Amino acid sequence: MITRGEMPQLRRVCVVAWGGVAVSWELATSGRLAPSLATCAAFLLLATGWALHVRSGLLGELRRSQEIAGAAQRAVLRPMPGRIDGLISAAAQLSASRGAAVGGDLYEAVPTAHGVRVVIGDVRGHGLPALGAAAAVLGAFREAAYDEATLGGVLRRMERALGRHLRDRARAEHPAACTGEPQSPSAEEFVTVLLLQIAPDGTLLALNCGHPWPYRIRPAQRLTDVQALDGETLPPLGVVPVPAQAQPHPVGELRPGETLFLHTDGAEEARDAAGAFFPLRSVLAQAPAPRTPARLVAGVHAALLRHTGGRLADDVALLVLSNDRS
Repeated sequence: MITRGEMPQLRRVCVVAWGGVAVSWELATSGRLAPSLATCAAFLLLATGWALHVRSGLLGELRRSQEIAGAAQRAVLRPMPGRIDGLISAAAQLSASRGAAVGGDLYEAVPTAHGVRVVIGDVRGHGLPALGAAAAVLGAFREAAYDEATLGGVLRRMERALGRHLRDRARAEHPAACTGEPQSPSAEEFVTVLLLQIAPDGTLLALNCGHPWPYRIRPAQRLTDVQALDGETLPPLGVVPVPAQAQPHPVGELRPGETLFLHTDGAEEARDAAGAFFPLRSVLAQAPAPRTPARLVAGVHAALLRHTGGRLADDVALLVLSNDRS
């Protein structure tokens, strides 16, 4: 795909090429100089008009591609509601792909009979190839979160959906070699996933498959208390089968007034020009009041772009949930 930044270079190459051919042809033929120069000018005008026409067509194609990619991304990552069963929420996604705002990060939060169930994940790689795996995992979560009695059941449904997606994609890429189980690079894809369940009393249950643990932010009089949740971590989905005995474990509470900040590893692994990692915990601790989910997402988003100079090496997803229950 030709990006907007490559348009001026393409236009200059076209004009110079046409101009060079016209001038070389006219000066190589015998005749008076004035008619030759007039012919050269006509050729240059024609080349300029043609280059502008090509530029207009390529820009239109780029806009259409961006609109399609944006629509696909919005279909996968639906806008988060402002409130979910007593929790205030906000989310954002930043893509490392050029030319289209799509990526392999995923998140969702749904109210269920067991509490608010939350997922955040990161597909290996980014861009359009990762979007299909993200859609498969998210689709399974959106159904299983309501149907399954435990987070372990939700995780196993997501694992099966990812396996089907990877097998179907491998067969589509190599149909002639797929009479049995396919072998292709897509079979090596995996997804890090964090599943959380927030009960009505604030109790937190978690199942973590290779994903960064979220931060719990507690209001304080002077310095904001920012602590990372911790617990047992399983391998990412797609690396090894989920253990049959995998069950969620308690990781604390989310009391009224406290906030959970969930993120993908692209946030803490973002580097500046000198190679320094993004200080996510410090940014959260120094965030100005009021620390609402929307303000936290916007503040971290802006700080990430400043730190990296707008050049992200990996997709980043941010999801913030604040307990507003009385």
